[in-house]
Amino acid sequence: MSARIRNISIDCHDTYALAGFWAQVFGTGRQPDDFPGDPEAMVRTADGETVLFLRVPEGKTVKNRVHLCLEPADRSRDAEVERLLAIGATQVDDRRRPDGTGWVVLADPEGNEFCVLRSAAEREASA
Repeated sequence: MSARIRNISIDCHDTYALAGFWAQVFGTGRQPDDFPGDPEAMVRTADGETVLFLRVPEGKTVKNRVHLCLEPADRSRDAEVERLLAIGATQVDDRRRPDGTGWVVLADPEGNEFCVLRSAAEREASA
């Protein structure tokens, strides 16, 4: 017997706004039944995975113990970082190396960290 992930949950204050940000990240949309003030909202990734946003009263105070690592599907890591910064992410740390390897740590509008890795094409080009 085994288990599988049903969804990944992210605590936040404004489920509707944060789901909107992540819908842009994933290139998808909010669920039609989500609305401002809803205690939960949901976004599906392009691969069909579910990310659930849950309203909580407390703010984020420490580094995430679990975070998402994103791999750009149709652009370079650096182009994806620029796109995500333009839609509201903030840069937390830059772990890119002079040889092109590494990643960038960003945070969503509520401070939840996530990483942007090199694309598959970038990894193949350097192999």
